[in-house]
Amino acid sequence: MPDFAKLIARYKGLDRTTRLEALLDWSKKLPELPAELVPLKDQGVGRVHECQTPVFLYVEVTEGMVRIHADVPRESPTVRGFLSLLIKQLDGATPTEVEATPQDLLDQLGLTQDLGMTRTQGLTAILGRIKRSVRDKS
Repeated sequence: MPDFAKLIARYKGLDRTTRLEALLDWSKKLPELPAELVPLKDQGVGRVHECQTPVFLYVEVTEGMVRIHADVPRESPTVRGFLSLLIKQLDGATPTEVEATPQDLLDQLGLTQDLGMTRTQGLTAILGRIKRSVRDKS
């Protein structure tokens, strides 16, 4: 079950540098893309075009449980970190729990002012894509 309230409370208490360091730590925790999804990525399937970084996102809903897989280059640690954080919170959640994810999560985490407009738009698009995919597959 996602616990965004606890995560948000933890991030709000951090200064800018520590918030960004925490996001970079998350980037190291992004799981590898499962081998069966690599051919889809190689064909360009799953690309989040709203994000300047080449992000590939795969969302499944099986037996009422959301599964999320993603691939983000290591050279984009903030994007990797945010996606890793989302996967940690949402992988295994129900569609209802995913839908309840705050759309303004970046603001609530205090990251909007740290990341800039372009990156913020891309990360918001990633969250939107996850929610839409879950809705479409539920």
